[in-house]
Amino acid sequence: FYNKVTGGHLAPVLDLLRYIHHETSVWLEITTLLIPGLNDSGTEIAQLSQWISTHLGTDVPLHFSAFHPDFKMLDLPPTPKETLSMARRIAMDEGLRFVYTGNVHDPDGGTTFCPECHSPLIIRDWFSILSWNIDANGRCAVCHQKIP
Repeated sequence: FYNKVTGGHLAPVLDLLRYIHHETSVWLEITTLLIPGLNDSGTEIAQLSQWISTHLGTDVPLHFSAFHPDFKMLDLPPTPKETLSMARRIAMDEGLRFVYTGNVHDPDGGTTFCPECHSPLIIRDWFSILSWNIDANGRCAVCHQKIP
């Protein structure tokens, strides 16, 4: 998929992600554009999530973004919100603790939950922050779990 759609090679990208996470102090988040019929199967999402968990850890945020048909890919449909929600569930079932959806209106998919007590920490609606429940020490305001 990666080479066919982008013309690039996936291995250098994965190497760079490992380097950034393990060799630098740069904050790392990953965004994956889910394109219907090309990379949106449950198996592919589980494999991606397992790779992140194994090589980068469970605290690296993962964002699943909806595809919108533009430019050279006008023949494909937009990513359904249900596909993004499914991807988020799979990634969380694989142990990733901070998984989000994007390019669609999905308040639940934009909310950060405490990995310990599951209270909402940051409630977002599109690009607006509606609620912030992290204290000045970077901890959950409910259970005091340290949030990365």
